[in-house]
Amino acid sequence: MRTSIDARANLDLIEENYRRWQENPESVDSGWSAFFEGFELGNLPQRDGTAAAEAEAREAALQTRVDSLVYAFCSLGHTIARVDPLAETPPKNPLLNLSEFGFAESDLDLRVSSKFFLDNRSMTLREMIARLERIYADSIGSEFMHIQDPRVREWIRKRLETRPHKHSTPRAVQVALLRALLEAESFEIFLHTRYVGQKRFSLQGAESLMVILDTILHKCPEGGVEEICMGMAHRGRLNVLANFLRKSLKVIFTEFTENYIPELVAGDGDVKYHLGYHSVRRLASGAEIEIRLSSNPSHLEAVDPIVEGKARARQRIRGDTEHRRKVLPLLVHGDAAFIAQGIVAETLNLSQLHGYSTGGTVHIVVNNQIGFTTLPKDARSSSYATDVAKMIEAPIFHVNGDDPLAVKFVSDLAFDFRQQFGRDVVIDLYCYRRYGHNEGDEPSFTQPDLYAKIEKRPSVTQLYKRELLEAGTLSEDDAASLETEFALRLEMTRDDVKAIEKRKASEKAKFRESTAIFQPEYTSVSEPTAISEKTLKTIVDGLTRIPEDFEVQPKIKRIVLDHQRKIFEESGPYEWHYAEALAFGSLLLEGIPVRLSGQDSSRGTFSTRHSVLYDAKTGRAYVPLMHLADKQARICIYNSPLSEAAVLGFDYGYSLDYPKMLCLWEAQFGDFANGAQSIIDQFIVSAESKWQRPSGIVLLLPHGYEGQGAEHSSARLERFLQACAEDNIQVCNPTTAAQYFHVLRRQMKRDFIKPLIIATPKSLLRAKFASSPAEEFIHGRFEEILSAPEAGSADKVKRIIFCSGKVYYDLLKYRTERKIDDAAIIRIEQLYPLAEKRLREMLKPFPKSAKFVWCQEESQNMGAWTFIEPRLRTTFCTEIAYAGREASASPAVGALARHKREQARLVADAFSL
Repeated sequence: MRTSIDARANLDLIEENYRRWQENPESVDSGWSAFFEGFELGNLPQRDGTAAAEAEAREAALQTRVDSLVYAFCSLGHTIARVDPLAETPPKNPLLNLSEFGFAESDLDLRVSSKFFLDNRSMTLREMIARLERIYADSIGSEFMHIQDPRVREWIRKRLETRPHKHSTPRAVQVALLRALLEAESFEIFLHTRYVGQKRFSLQGAESLMVILDTILHKCPEGGVEEICMGMAHRGRLNVLANFLRKSLKVIFTEFTENYIPELVAGDGDVKYHLGYHSVRRLASGAEIEIRLSSNPSHLEAVDPIVEGKARARQRIRGDTEHRRKVLPLLVHGDAAFIAQGIVAETLNLSQLHGYSTGGTVHIVVNNQIGFTTLPKDARSSSYATDVAKMIEAPIFHVNGDDPLAVKFVSDLAFDFRQQFGRDVVIDLYCYRRYGHNEGDEPSFTQPDLYAKIEKRPSVTQLYKRELLEAGTLSEDDAASLETEFALRLEMTRDDVKAIEKRKASEKAKFRESTAIFQPEYTSVSEPTAISEKTLKTIVDGLTRIPEDFEVQPKIKRIVLDHQRKIFEESGPYEWHYAEALAFGSLLLEGIPVRLSGQDSSRGTFSTRHSVLYDAKTGRAYVPLMHLADKQARICIYNSPLSEAAVLGFDYGYSLDYPKMLCLWEAQFGDFANGAQSIIDQFIVSAESKWQRPSGIVLLLPHGYEGQGAEHSSARLERFLQACAEDNIQVCNPTTAAQYFHVLRRQMKRDFIKPLIIATPKSLLRAKFASSPAEEFIHGRFEEILSAPEAGSADKVKRIIFCSGKVYYDLLKYRTERKIDDAAIIRIEQLYPLAEKRLREMLKPFPKSAKFVWCQEESQNMGAWTFIEPRLRTTFCTEIAYAGREASASPAVGALARHKREQARLVADAFSL
């Protein structure tokens, strides 16, 4: 399959470029142009002429055929490369046969050369083919001709052509490679025999992964890398923790014991092969490299954007926001997941975007050529598992995992490429899985032939040891010493663990070396979030002050700048996004940076934010919030690609490693947040409980029923509320601009951090009744619960209507128009954690006989009803009546008239049930 698809694709590419060249020779790069000129010259009809002219034509035709041969190997050599350690014979591609280029066996001793190969060096055709096969079709298969930039292609070609011969590799390097393989294999064998049947997701068959990691680590100092941010799935993770991050073997073995309970973990914890770790590796040179392995769930590839976001945050911390070379994102993938999980493509798409680039990522695909029980022919429609990476023109190096020197070469090459070009690069490590998906699985049930072959195959460690022994690079005693050294350390550590009935204090301290972060418990104690009049004026001045050489679009000047100035002069009321700008601006003046990311976020989906202005003539961007004062923090506002999962994952990752920054992700509509449901479920709501990794990420989710149908009405608050427990997140539904202002500022004013989910409005954005006077910004705080102004005496109240969000204004209007004076309205601005003490205090003035009603816009099986009803019933020992839409499969109706009828009925029901 690999040969036929690639052959066809490259043939199509040649034909397409030839067609373009015929129409316009300048439309293709110089390499193609020279190739096609020679091709046409070689195919001109023969004319009468001198012998010299005929000889010249023959020479040109020969050169064209030679150049075609070279180009074909550059493009298609990977299709016949010996990269599969299990393949009995190398693959074939008829497009690389001699006859395809007009050559026969008798031509092999012709002297030839090509300016596209080895600097036009002269050699026989036989020698050229041998060298082409070694460079492009040996243990390494390189895909780089899809890259459009000729500079990049030339750089890769030169590096491939100058690959050193294995015999020139220093002995110390070869011994180091063997040591890495021995440690990886010994660790797995030890676990396999000492902890029989326990899940560990063995690395066996892919031990060369450790060669890649070790090579990249030791390249870091010379490349200027100070830190590695890693993400990987469960396969081989324990081995990486032990042998790469150097997590204590004693801690790892303790985690295997039957009665192991991590004493210092708050929350639920997680299985050992999901845990993250942070270490500092000190190299022989004295250089220290920080390594951070992210905790991750079993949701394959979900961790990818989180690592990218963390890496970008670490780059900011290290002051490397221009070139982004000091922090290296490194992602280890599985072949089945890399091609199949859509979040991979979403994350790759972020790689060169201004708001999300991390200076290139090294991707390692541990290609064991099977996914649980599924073979490649059933797992993908493409030739390779790595074909998705071609969308960003990443070079892809397929390498045979049983050739450690080749693995080291591509590792060096991949690292250097990333540092040189700041772009993603992929290493496709062809290997195999020696056992089943996990240690309790029997793979021969579904792949009997494959596993019969694997069972007979020596490991890469044994193969490489034999190679070094036969070459005289290593003696038997040296080899035995290397094997015994690590095995003895493993056994001694296990003996120590067996002797420990309860973990000692020193072992507890070692747990703290993980990525765990312990913080104070949640509290609803008031935090000062008001700002001074002077601060308010400073922000407004900055928002409305535009450079003289900047021509504002006339409508923007009228509806934004002039409007903002007028509101300030009249002391309000301040509308929603004006309040947001005040919150952002005040934090910036206090030295707290802000990052806002989302689809169309710079202008706002509903054209109300306008945080980035554009010159009407030149299109130059200007961000007023960046020009409030000489000394202020930076605000970053990015329009994201049309993606939810990867972008939210990225911003969440950023918030993990830069908690001093207010990080916000905004959905275009709250309805679309479920495109990132795995990020929400596996990370945002549960990471602190599982991995002790808190985040202060803020989700802005436009929510509200306004007759826009099922896709533009609901942020699915019920799903967030269902996940609420152990004070894990905050869910707020503010109804005034000032409340929104205060809750944003509150997020950065506490000594603990929690994710904040805000149901933001749509129709309320410009509504006067939801706007707030200046007084509410200069004084006050965020109020978890608010009550409406009383229509009559509190002791006459017969009905207390609880609600949350926009429906409050419908209820207030209904009560006012009908002059109802025996119904109180209480709006819950923060649904979780619910301020029960504040709620009790608010209800004290009312008669205990008052009827309780919960009113909501959402259907009965959605919204806050199923969350709030048992809490109100338990707290106040009374039944709660329900006023709202009936249960439904879809969040909202499609017809506006039906929506209005339902809305009117549920509001009326709140006062009559």
